[in-house]
Amino acid sequence: MRRKNDILLKSAFEEAFPDLLRFFFPETDSIFDLSHGFEFMDKELNELFPELERKGGSRFVDMLVKTYLKNGTEEWILIHLEIQGERTDNFAFRMFQYWYRIYDRFETDIIALAVFTGGKNQKRPNHFLKSFLGTEIRYKYNAYHILDHTEQQLLSMENPFALIILAAQKALLADKIPEQELGEQRLTIARALIQSKKYDNEQIRRFLYFLKTFLHIDNPKINIKFDQEIDILTKNKHAMGIIETIKMITLEEGKMDFVKSLLLDTDFDDQKIAALCKVEESEVKQLRQDLAL
Repeated sequence: MRRKNDILLKSAFEEAFPDLLRFFFPETDSIFDLSHGFEFMDKELNELFPELERKGGSRFVDMLVKTYLKNGTEEWILIHLEIQGERTDNFAFRMFQYWYRIYDRFETDIIALAVFTGGKNQKRPNHFLKSFLGTEIRYKYNAYHILDHTEQQLLSMENPFALIILAAQKALLADKIPEQELGEQRLTIARALIQSKKYDNEQIRRFLYFLKTFLHIDNPKINIKFDQEIDILTKNKHAMGIIETIKMITLEEGKMDFVKSLLLDTDFDDQKIAALCKVEESEVKQLRQDLAL
């Protein structure tokens, strides 16, 4: 579940990237040319760290994004973002290693940001220091923990990205509170999203899918209540596409349950399962990996 949630969180960060920048860097609109778009450089990041692939490591919690400055030229910088769970062993050195390899490859400015997603006692290193006989290097990077803001602070923010951070906070409670309470917490986030009127139908659709998957609840009664509440909230406010979205989410969940059954109970290959379930082959591969098959 942890790995699945890291992947979901990374996807949410990518989708909300302009608001992510505004959340962490208030001067974003005067510095970045957001109209130019962004380039997510996962392939380049993998090429910079091939040894992690050989050791069976994963790059799924790392992001490297090319973005453009608002200076009238094509000059660009790289923003390196780390989503880090509980373990922070050797983390500061790894951040420094990322910096010098990225800089050596691209010779451009780098903004480094570590987002820590573990519990309240998680260590949060924000610099790397190495010193020996008068030779010293100190590398400092931006560091943020999802618990740095309270729920009320996040709900009061104008930035919709704050709701993604709030969802990440609630994920820490998933195994520690009753499903009924988690369901109410999930509804609070959904209400804030819709009532903010800052998202269009497609953004709401995608966020709701993220929310229901990220804060997954097995109890069907709680999920029905969630769907009914969204129905009420969206009536006369948005196009009927929102209600269809809820139906689509339920359908997608059913499809993935079918995929899981085929993976566990048959020897079908990924291509055949994808065709049978009408899903992307990459989704089948990812679920196979999550199930460690």
